[in-house]
Amino acid sequence: MNMNGYQQYKEQSVNTMTPGEMLNLLFDELLKRLTRADLALEKKDYESFEQSIQRSIDIVIYLKNTLNFNYEISGELKRHYDFFLFEFSRIKAGRNRQVIAEVRPLIVDLRDAFKEAQRLSS
Repeated sequence: MNMNGYQQYKEQSVNTMTPGEMLNLLFDELLKRLTRADLALEKKDYESFEQSIQRSIDIVIYLKNTLNFNYEISGELKRHYDFFLFEFSRIKAGRNRQVIAEVRPLIVDLRDAFKEAQRLSS
């Protein structure tokens, strides 16, 4: 498969996802980027660290910007996302792996809660 065909496949896959599937994909990508940032710090690869943590920030900003405030839970999610953004700024400024270790389980819990909610609503 050529790269153009692969890109079309990826776009079609994303365009046909349910909102729940998209949310799961974003959380999985967020966790993957935090893992990459952590590994980059371990290797002192600061360019990769910066790229990974910036992508993590971009994902959380996207999640925050797409909240639907017609639902009561959106206010609580906004507070979570603001907290994550604050912590990511601490990670970025201090290149602190410990903060990554502290934030990761919170993101996993939130992702798992969304997965459970999606499962129960199906």
